Amino acid sequence: MENAGQYLAAMRARAPLVQNITNYVAMNVMANILLAIGASPAMNHAHEEVAEFAGLADALSVNLGTLDPYWVTSMELAARAMAGQGKPWVLDPVAVGATALRRDAGARLLALRPGIIRGNASEIIALAGAEAAGRGADTANTVSDAEGAAGALARQTGGVVAVTGEVDYVTDGSAAFRIAGGHALMPRITVLGCSLTGVVAAFAAGQPPLEATVAALASYAVAGEMAGELAKGPGSFQVAFIDALYLMTPQDVTARARITAA
Repeated sequence: MENAGQYLAAMRARAPLVQNITNYVAMNVMANILLAIGASPAMNHAHEEVAEFAGLADALSVNLGTLDPYWVTSMELAARAMAGQGKPWVLDPVAVGATALRRDAGARLLALRPGIIRGNASEIIALAGAEAAGRGADTANTVSDAEGAAGALARQTGGVVAVTGEVDYVTDGSAAFRIAGGHALMPRITVLGCSLTGVVAAFAAGQPPLEATVAALASYAVAGEMAGELAKGPGSFQVAFIDALYLMTPQDVTARARITAA
């Protein structure tokens, strides 16, 4: 991962179409973040088109944020279509341990073997079936608390699991990396985590999932640092962050990324 920027360059050259079944809160910000970093977003969840659209898209992100049973079925239809075509799909198990609906949806989607799972520590622990300390979408566990659960989920699914927090942890059940960076204002902007899941999906289109996930998280962290150099508070940070995603170069990512083998 010495040249993490190469994965940003490859993603931008492909300009992947990313299908997102995400929450109402996230849609606008997430679409703008994907456009800024170089991907093409699509937001759809109708049963009548999600599987067909998966044939057009390069990758899929699935987010449990504003969940209802209709959307769970949409997620399953799209995920099956993506997997059937050998395309990557990413699961964001938002607040998966909070309610019976979310626990059931998480289990159903986990059974479809997502290629990548991205969540905070409490979400990853809960998805693995252990007792987590989260409150809704907020984590009360540390990233290090979730490393064992992340490895277990990765081995169960045969995919990659990313636990995001102050220092991110990414594993495929064998190799693992930690990614530092970002900025303290990032948690003050709603849906930046949800949007990151779409960015991970964009990087995973046509690229090795472990390396793509690490590079996506590193790129996001670098953009956060760049935005933090200009922002005065959460409002200006969001604007600066979108600009940073657009303006940062692969060379910026390679030079500034803080990635270590775990």
